[in-house]
Amino acid sequence: MRNCVMISLIVICALLPAAAWSQLPPALCTMWGSNGTAPGQFGNPRGVALDASGNVYVTDGWNNRIQEFTSNGDYVTQWGSSGTGPGQFNGPTGITVDGIGSVYVTESGNHRIQKFTSSGEYIAEWGSYGQEPGQFDTPRSVALDADGRVYVADTFNHRIQVFTSSGEYITQWDSSGTGSGQFNGPSGVAVDASGFVYVADCGNYRVQKFTSGGEYITEWGSSGTGPGQFNSTYGLAFDPSGNVYVADAWNSRIQVFTSSGEYITEWGSYGVEPGQFYFIWGVAVDASGSVYAADLFNHRIQKFGCGPTAVQNTTWGRVKSMFR
Repeated sequence: MRNCVMISLIVICALLPAAAWSQLPPALCTMWGSNGTAPGQFGNPRGVALDASGNVYVTDGWNNRIQEFTSNGDYVTQWGSSGTGPGQFNGPTGITVDGIGSVYVTESGNHRIQKFTSSGEYIAEWGSYGQEPGQFDTPRSVALDADGRVYVADTFNHRIQVFTSSGEYITQWDSSGTGSGQFNGPSGVAVDASGFVYVADCGNYRVQKFTSGGEYITEWGSSGTGPGQFNSTYGLAFDPSGNVYVADAWNSRIQVFTSSGEYITEWGSYGVEPGQFYFIWGVAVDASGSVYAADLFNHRIQKFGCGPTAVQNTTWGRVKSMFR
C-alpha cells in the first residue's frame, strides 16, 4: 500500500506545474495588540517595517507614536507624542528602516517625513503642506533603494517624490489619471532588490512597476474581489524570492504575485478572528519569509509563516494529507 501511495505521489508531482507547489498561503504563527494606549496596544496600526535584526517597527496611528517589538511581538520601546514639533506626530502612516537602522516615517497630518535612530532619537525632517517639489499632501508610504534614495507616495498630490537620505529633493513622477504611469491616490511604494519601484495605486485598484528613474514597466489589477483584483491597495513588500505581497485593504486579504504580476496566492477574509482582517494597511516580510500585517481596525499585528520558505512548505503537507 505504501508503494502505491508513493507511486501516486510521483504521478501527481509529474502532472502538477511547478507553481502549484506554492499556492497555499502561510499559516498564522502569532499576533499581538489590542485597542488602547498602553505599551503593546494600538490605535489603528498602519505601517510595519523590519530592521536587519528582525525587530518590528509599527506606526501607531491614533496614538501618534512608533512602537518597536521583537519578531515574536515582545515589546521593546516606543517614541513619539501628538504634536507638530520634532519627534512628535500627527497621523504617522508609512515606515521603513535603512541598512544602518535609521527609521523613516511619513506623517499624513503634518505632511512631512521624519528620520530617527533605531532607538527613536530625532535626526531630521523635511516637507510641508503644498504641491511644490518637496511638499506633500498626505504622504502615506516611504521606501528606500540600495543607494539610499527615499521614495515617498505623496497620496493626494498623485505622485511619487524622490529624495536623498537627508531630504534633498531629486525628482518626482506626477501625473494624475488612470492611464499607464498615472496615479489616483498612490498609498504604497516599495523598492525591490533589483531597484524596481512598485506603487500601490489605490484609487485605480492596481499595482504599477517602474524603473528607479520613473519609467513605466507594467501594471496589474482592477476593481473587484477575484484573484488579482483589488479594493484599495495599500502596503507592499517582497519576500526573499522577489515575490510581491499586496495589502488589499477593503478586501481584507493579502495577495501575492510574481515580480511581473502573475497571481500566486492569497489569504484573509473580513472579521476579528485570528487570520482575518478588518482593513489591512501595512505588510512586511522578513528574511525567512515570515509575513507581518498591520490589521488596522482590529488594532493588532498578525504574523504568518514562521520559519524558512513559509509559503512553499505548506503545500507538501496538504498533498500528503490526501493519502492519510
